[in-house]
Amino acid sequence: MTNRIERIDLGILEGTRPRPAGKNARLDEHGSTVRLPIARVVTTDGSTGFGITRASREHLALLVGMSLDDAYDPETGVTATAMPIEFAIWDLVGKQQGKPVYQLVARDGFDSGEPFRVPCYDTSLYFDCLHLDSDEECAALMASEVEEGLARGHRHFKIKVGRGARHLPLESGTRRDILVIHTVRQTAGPDARLMIDANNGYNLNLTKRVLSETATCNLYWLEEAFHEDPVLYRDLKCWLYEQNLPVLIGDGEGDASSHVMEWAREGHIDVVQYDIIRPGFTRWLAIGRQLDAWDVASAPHHYGTLYGNFATGHLASAIAGFQFVEWDHAEAPGLDSPGYTIEDGYLTIPDAPGFGLQLDEERFAASVVTEGMAFAAD
Repeated sequence: MTNRIERIDLGILEGTRPRPAGKNARLDEHGSTVRLPIARVVTTDGSTGFGITRASREHLALLVGMSLDDAYDPETGVTATAMPIEFAIWDLVGKQQGKPVYQLVARDGFDSGEPFRVPCYDTSLYFDCLHLDSDEECAALMASEVEEGLARGHRHFKIKVGRGARHLPLESGTRRDILVIHTVRQTAGPDARLMIDANNGYNLNLTKRVLSETATCNLYWLEEAFHEDPVLYRDLKCWLYEQNLPVLIGDGEGDASSHVMEWAREGHIDVVQYDIIRPGFTRWLAIGRQLDAWDVASAPHHYGTLYGNFATGHLASAIAGFQFVEWDHAEAPGLDSPGYTIEDGYLTIPDAPGFGLQLDEERFAASVVTEGMAFAAD
């Protein structure tokens, strides 16, 4: 008998960050709450898997009754039709085969070692000191947030910049960005890899100024300095070379240009950062292989989903140029992650089947009733 999707349960779990996330160059407060829509798939042979989904209820209902053979191809991964529940399918297939997802997707010759560890960075350094007029108070606050990250096992950090784009006057906002970068470097120490993310809040000249005035901070990459533009990228790359600044250019998050891959191939972008949820894990396998062929780095974006903290690192076995897991710390009652630990800047990924995550059945069932829905085959 063909194994089919017999049931899909949709539930919503809610997580909380240890402190509210502040503003970035474009947006207001991100807050402390993370909402996690979870689809759990049950097949006719009793296999189960769950994962984050952004599918509509109508779309989920259409997937009930689908053959698992039509949802998953061992050679290419989850099919286009089943993409709205791809994380649940990957989790299910891993559990069926008794393997973690990173073993299912590992490139030829890859040796995960024991345990499997992937670099990660703390992505929580937002505009949390806008309310402070004093540079000294701002520096003290941002240093305390870095220390919180260090206490959680992080050694690498990404810093939101672009305060002058919207939330502060241009000059004072830019000076505050520069102050924060120096503060983070001083607090994190010389071995930390530091990234900055302007969320398109800079222009080319502001970018050059900030990089000049933080040259001693040895930034690893600059992310979304301005909206993707090959002319400005070429200018910035030439300038970085002339200044002997080995700062990588990263882009591709959010409303990314369709030309990002072309510009990566041409050398204008050093790190591609498409989101882990969209285009998704399966498509990232193909994207990463292509970037490896071009000697371009991969750093899948992840923020605000919680599930992405855990799923992203499984790509590292498939992509040679994988850089970091972006870690947005939060905890959601009902979602357990045994074996996932952060120490000395590395995320340890357990060798448990699938993504190695566990649902609290009682909490999840309650969320299906209160906020979700169950779809079953006739």
